Amino acid sequence: MRVVGLITEYNPFHNGHKYHLEQSKVQTNSDYSIALMSGNFVQRGEPAIVDKWHRAKMAIDSGVDLVLELPTIYSTMSAEFFSYGAVRLLNSLNVVDSLSFGSESNDIEYFDKIASTLLNESENFKNILKNYLDKGLSFPQARTNTLKEILNDKNIIDIVKSPNNILAIEYIKALKKLNSTITPHSIQRIVADYNQANLTGEISSATSIRKTLLTDNSFIKNSYEAMSTSTLKHIDQYLHKYGKFNQLANFNDILLYKLRTINPQHMRNLIDIENGLENRIIEASNQSNNIISIISSVKTKRYTYTRLQRILTHILLDINYDKNYILNFPLYARVLGSNSKGFKIINKIKSNSEIPIINKVADYKKSNNNPMFDLDIKASNIYFLGTNNNTKIKSNFDYYISPYIKLANK
Repeated sequence: MRVVGLITEYNPFHNGHKYHLEQSKVQTNSDYSIALMSGNFVQRGEPAIVDKWHRAKMAIDSGVDLVLELPTIYSTMSAEFFSYGAVRLLNSLNVVDSLSFGSESNDIEYFDKIASTLLNESENFKNILKNYLDKGLSFPQARTNTLKEILNDKNIIDIVKSPNNILAIEYIKALKKLNSTITPHSIQRIVADYNQANLTGEISSATSIRKTLLTDNSFIKNSYEAMSTSTLKHIDQYLHKYGKFNQLANFNDILLYKLRTINPQHMRNLIDIENGLENRIIEASNQSNNIISIISSVKTKRYTYTRLQRILTHILLDINYDKNYILNFPLYARVLGSNSKGFKIINKIKSNSEIPIINKVADYKKSNNNPMFDLDIKASNIYFLGTNNNTKIKSNFDYYISPYIKLANK
């Protein structure tokens, strides 16, 4: 029984994800798959376009055997913390043989070299990095320039400008930090660039698909090549239930209220806040009623659009935990979906791992007080405030919505 782990968002699930899943199983010689998927908020600092339960259905119907939720505390962090939290959880299951991820460069040895350099930062590295940060560069830009100097390789810039390559490096770094026996494996991305804004046929980026869904009412006609029939079915069901796709702009008034009433000292405790950034954000919120305009007005070379989105998401969800605390939260495996093969993986996890497996939230909550899990529940409750929710469930969605189960005869 060989199990491949996939760290995913499936926002939403598309043909590129299907290709990655199939190639991951073939190239790692795995017959079982686990997708560790972000919940209702994702790494770009925004709500997923479709909720976690519908996205889990897309994944299971597309061939993933078991979908577990990546806790919100990790899913809304920078690449480093996102990757570490995800790898730590997969590693703790004690059933995953390989970790497969997509990348543009597909050079696992070079990724390993960069990861080792970052994991064992020399004093020289730290000094060079500080100099670039003092010049006003963003952390990613400063780190890239530092790596270029330390490794004496100008090609490093092309390697680390891709979000998928960055994640690949961070995954490997996390595996090393944890002394994990999981083997990293890279799958070459095909056709669509990560940030490609327009649909490009059968293999289109998630960015282009989200753009189409958010702007075009005839989304099924315009997106059908890029997604399977079953995925489109689940997207249509979501839209029928909740009225509109989710995005950060849907929380405009809530965020304005938060920004105009927040204590600046409280804001300074947020992970990505530094050097008086809280004052710039608060000042901008008093000059505009549009959250997207606020982000654009505060954005600089150092403070990227995505970083600012993450800060706003942390404000929205009240995420202000200490970094060391985040790295050591007690873990759990929250099941969002499974097929018959997934149940075999679950049984193996129960035999090999001590972390709890959560199928029913109420049962877990009876005997556990875990602030990381409480945040997942809060994130769901807030997420649906960004929709036109016409269902009977108005709050505590995690208590009422069961994992999606697909048996062999369905």
